[in-house]
Amino acid sequence: MTFKRMIRSAFLASAVFVATASMASAAEKDEMFMGNFSGEHGATSHPAGMIDATLDAKSHELTYSIQWSGLSGAVNAAHFHGPANFDQDAGVVAPIDGPYTSPLKGKVKLDAKQIEELEAGKIYVNLHTAEHPNGEARAQLVKN
Repeated sequence: MTFKRMIRSAFLASAVFVATASMASAAEKDEMFMGNFSGEHGATSHPAGMIDATLDAKSHELTYSIQWSGLSGAVNAAHFHGPANFDQDAGVVAPIDGPYTSPLKGKVKLDAKQIEELEAGKIYVNLHTAEHPNGEARAQLVKN
């Protein structure tokens, strides 16, 4: 192998290394999500509020802050649901621990499939009340 070829090979190898390292660091970047609450399941109340969330790329933890108002009564359960589009209902992905007072902050751990669903906009938060046990307010999470 000529000296010129050795230099070219070394250059190409380092370029591949840098590109791979850049892609890995981009894949490990935290992602931010948000959603605004609106009424659902025939709620006549006027729910308002939002969720802000950050997905830690390394730990797969979703750290959230939820604020709400305008519900028919106290929140007695809250969950992340999915996978579902805006006009669909879905099962529980992860419970949200109380006490259910606004603002509510916490963390949940997601698996790889749940992260894909979150990134695709198919995860939502549902707030449940005594008057609306199937959910009174919903916020679909979308990437910021």
